[in-house]
Amino acid sequence: MRYLTLALLPFVYAQQHAFETKQQELWTTKYGPQTDLSFTGPLSYSHLPYTRCLDDSSTTFDIAVLGMPFDTATSYRPGARFGPNAIRSGSSRQNPARGYALEWMTNPYTRAEVIDCGDVPISPYDNALAIDQMETAYTTLLARPVNETASARTAKLARDGVEHPRILTLGGDHTIVLPILRSLYQVYGPISVIHFDAHIDTWPSGGGFSRQSRVNHGTYFTWAFEEGLMSNTSIHAGIRNKLEGTELIEHDEEIGFELIMADEIDDLGTDEIVRHIRQRIGNSPVYLSFDIDTIDPGQAPATGTPEPAGWTSRETKRILRGLAGLNFVGADIVEVAPAYDDAGETTGILAAGLADDFLTLLIVDEPPKRQVKRRRTLADEL
Repeated sequence: MRYLTLALLPFVYAQQHAFETKQQELWTTKYGPQTDLSFTGPLSYSHLPYTRCLDDSSTTFDIAVLGMPFDTATSYRPGARFGPNAIRSGSSRQNPARGYALEWMTNPYTRAEVIDCGDVPISPYDNALAIDQMETAYTTLLARPVNETASARTAKLARDGVEHPRILTLGGDHTIVLPILRSLYQVYGPISVIHFDAHIDTWPSGGGFSRQSRVNHGTYFTWAFEEGLMSNTSIHAGIRNKLEGTELIEHDEEIGFELIMADEIDDLGTDEIVRHIRQRIGNSPVYLSFDIDTIDPGQAPATGTPEPAGWTSRETKRILRGLAGLNFVGADIVEVAPAYDDAGETTGILAAGLADDFLTLLIVDEPPKRQVKRRRTLADEL
């Protein structure tokens, strides 16, 4: 027994020293835990927990933020491969602990398990390989069990009757939607799409010098239609690009889209645009795809194909709030190319804020009902 006691002495001393060291940690005693400030810490979206989810199959979540740094199918200015990084950087002042949005009247981070799953490692040399990598990654995460923090939303829409997580994708050029729709189709069947963009992106898939060159950020919806991935109840919003002729609009209608022009907001207003989109989509599973060039380049200059006379960020965010309660199965924000941003990183900050709205859209059941207090006016005084 005596020798046993002596043998245990080093262990006892070590434990006592560890306890004393823990008790004597000056920083913890004086200032508490080491928290990240808005301008410090690892780069993740809104300071969310960051996990390489494709490597860790044990990680569960309700919503994943996933980067797809792909831009080798652009027709004008490249650079959207740096979009995920710019959006994460733009989200630095966002934080789950301070995530309550007055206009939404909720904090989405308290209503679901949301994590940043990092970026898909995508080939910058081979587009066919890159598209397969994106589809494989999305399909892998879509098959994960949900954390069950959020209320059940997708089981009633899924072919297998099982709840599936949702993914908020940070692009990347708009071609990334084709592999995403391929993945979603496996779970939900044909998908309706709400497509915010300055361009219709339903160019015919013919032409080009090779089959792969015909898959790009202007033709991906045509490919999705030809593969049967979309329903016939999709809609564009914010369109203002020039075309070769009206036959392209006829082609667009054949693919299954209705069209809301950017300047129609002057005549219809945001509420009527919301009503029209909701009526078009109905109760179908719907995917939200948002090109940052929806916003006027005066507010969002960092994009590959800027078009003048776009919507303001305030108008757009109001429309987005009006879409709450639709059966969203996923969302993206694409075409952020930070090389063309201003010194204040305006586009990246705006894109991060829009992505925060998309997270809320994936969680809430209906548009917020704000009680607007009537202000006294000069007429009241008179």
